[in-house]
Amino acid sequence: MDAVILKPQDVLILVKLCGYAHDRRPPYALIASDLGMSASEVNAGVRRLQQAKLVLPKHITEMPIRAATEEFLIHGVKYSFPATRTTLVRGMPTSYGAEPLNQLIVQDSDPIPVWPDPKGAVNGLGLIPLYRSVPEACRKDDLLYARLALLDAIRSSGARERKIAEAELIKSLRGKNGESQF
Repeated sequence: MDAVILKPQDVLILVKLCGYAHDRRPPYALIASDLGMSASEVNAGVRRLQQAKLVLPKHITEMPIRAATEEFLIHGVKYSFPATRTTLVRGMPTSYGAEPLNQLIVQDSDPIPVWPDPKGAVNGLGLIPLYRSVPEACRKDDLLYARLALLDAIRSSGARERKIAEAELIKSLRGKNGESQF
């Protein structure tokens, strides 16, 4: 069996798929529009996620496998797609600079992490998003934004912030009753 090589946009697709109810995944064209990519990119990404055993096969539901997805997001993404920082830029808050972590972590006077984005309203230290369309996709979907910001904290923050982000991401993925949302 050939090795599966995931791409950064596959993580974006996976997190987006986690936001849908088990039997309510929309067509790839709608997901693609929401994520700022083509339907063929979404299709190819879902295929790679299936090969990686993170998404169920097409004949079942093409939805994320909860335990594998949680493990990958918490433990794998930070190694597969480590954070890349830039200089002070205008952008959109992420990591501990965005909700929910900005409500849980007392911030010092240092600039917060931001995704470089000309439409952003905040100056901060640039943190390159997993995929170029992340800021635009997050403007359309608050849940996706919160989860990707938490994922950025896992990818880029110190141990204390990372532990809080891990707990918050699991809570977000499992929902209020602790059961999987997907």
